[in-house]
Amino acid sequence: QVQLVESGGGLVQAGGSLRLSCVASGPPFVGYAMGWFRQAPGKEREFVARIYTSGGSTSYADSVKGRFTISRDNVKDTVYLQMNNLKPDDTAVYYCAAGPVAAYPQFLGQGTQVTVSS
Repeated sequence: QVQLVESGGGLVQAGGSLRLSCVASGPPFVGYAMGWFRQAPGKEREFVARIYTSGGSTSYADSVKGRFTISRDNVKDTVYLQMNNLKPDDTAVYYCAAGPVAAYPQFLGQGTQVTVSS
């Protein structure tokens, strides 16, 4: 069973930065995709960023390109999301996601709240 535990959310002013972390536990994560989704109040959950544990290929939503950076530490089974130049529209619950590449996202964490004030 895969468990994902997020941390690092909080309240920040527009233009500020936060770094989210997600620690994964379970089977070896070779050949997995890991990443982040978010859900704002009254909106559907949306893709934010994704990284492959093998090779490190990344992908981003257009709305966060140039501001967010996803990275991973395969030794610690941890994925990070560095969020810079945050905007009020980035306010949402951020969920860590993981799964085999062909079945991504198969697992989701409990989420961490990010609130950006104007």
